[in-house]
Amino acid sequence: MNLQNQGRVYLVTGASGYVGGRLVRDLLSDSKKVRVFVRDAKKIKGQSWAGNVEVIEGNATNSADLDRALAGVHTAYYLLHSINVATDFEDIESAMARNFALASEKANVQQIIYLGGIANDENRSRHLTSRMNTGTQLASSSVPVLELRAGIIIGSGSASFEMLRHLTHRLPIMTTPKWVSNRTQPIAIRDVLYYLRSAANLPKTENRICDIGGPEVVTYAAMMQTFSKLSGLRKRIIIQVPVLTPKLSSLWIGFVTPVPTSLARPLVESLISEVVVDSRKSVTEIIPLPPEGLLTVSQAIQLALTRTEENSVDTRWSDAAFPTAPWQKAQSDPDWAGELTLKDHREITTDVPIEKIWEQIEGIGGEHGWFGSGWLWYLRGLIDRMVGGVGLRRGRRDPRYLRVGDSCDFWRVENIVKQEHLRLYAEMILPGKAWLEFKLVEKDGKTVVYQDALFEPRGLGGQIYWYVVSPFHFFIFPTMLRNIVKAARKS
Repeated sequence: MNLQNQGRVYLVTGASGYVGGRLVRDLLSDSKKVRVFVRDAKKIKGQSWAGNVEVIEGNATNSADLDRALAGVHTAYYLLHSINVATDFEDIESAMARNFALASEKANVQQIIYLGGIANDENRSRHLTSRMNTGTQLASSSVPVLELRAGIIIGSGSASFEMLRHLTHRLPIMTTPKWVSNRTQPIAIRDVLYYLRSAANLPKTENRICDIGGPEVVTYAAMMQTFSKLSGLRKRIIIQVPVLTPKLSSLWIGFVTPVPTSLARPLVESLISEVVVDSRKSVTEIIPLPPEGLLTVSQAIQLALTRTEENSVDTRWSDAAFPTAPWQKAQSDPDWAGELTLKDHREITTDVPIEKIWEQIEGIGGEHGWFGSGWLWYLRGLIDRMVGGVGLRRGRRDPRYLRVGDSCDFWRVENIVKQEHLRLYAEMILPGKAWLEFKLVEKDGKTVVYQDALFEPRGLGGQIYWYVVSPFHFFIFPTMLRNIVKAARKS
């Protein structure tokens, strides 16, 4: 580490997201003093680095929160976006960036580093236009802004990679829109992080826009063929048709892949533009190429596949929470905000050791499923996808182990104490708030397993929903508990 950087405070916004979570880890490995700014501190509780950073909880739309987060900061990483928050995400992102710039100026921040999107094509999407406008707003104050613009990011757990992986795996023959022939310049997440962490060591502040990309310009169709080859699949048959609009394409992707339609649409719209590095905005003027060189598309895909197969995915696209129904309360609402709590309680006593029961509980969801009543879980997931939710196919980051903040199909881990307690919060679209909770207690040499499904309805509609679905609970929850114990006994 450069001696001149000692004592500097580096703020990372969006630390609970895909890039932010990895950037924090890398900055800490460089012995940086890191502060993170997150909306919900519980979401990063399970990260290995959580105890080594200063955590500021707040909202980027609140000036007081920004003042607390930016106080004493030398370099601030801006990794926020709102593409899944509302239809007017452009206005929200613009206002957030402007507030951040003004607060940074007030706090005497020396450098803002922003990860945006390559937007050199005049026919750019709403998403890319908003990313560009965000950079403009960040640069509206006197604080120098280094804007690094990237295209498709390939890495284990990234939304772009998951979309590519599932489309290629599931569709040996596919009809695709014309944009699969557009040129794009993907970059490996490893190289994105290299540029971001290198920007922390620049000898002087920079106020410029730089494009970053891998060494190859390819088409999306070529990427799919490369993926199929590396995965040992047959060459995919791709039939281009002119009628698939971005909306139809994103709906199809939301149906075929774990990536929900709300996230797939900005990804698809970005592919409509040619996303290629502009040589006039070369980053190599200030940051040299990595010593080992940039990863090719094949190398980036292979590395992502290896990390996925080894279950060594540090962060995932689903780490960022997705909006729920407009009538669903925020998790931060006080206890008195709900009218009542409805509960389905089950318990069972067994001679199976606690550690064996816990293995099954911690492995719930994803590839392991929900221990019976599979068709009912599939139906609930399908309904959720149809109304704009995340559905069951989001899966898990790791098939065996969970941490606070992890997504687990359409649940998120709210609390976990090994061999004692697991609490999952529902991110499916519901007229209220729901949890699924497991507690393990040793009593008289036996293991007692408590299982509770909790629901805080919103108004009369929420209460009606609970009583309508209650008959299905008599199939789902007793079966789940029995099968957990049965699987633990077999193991």
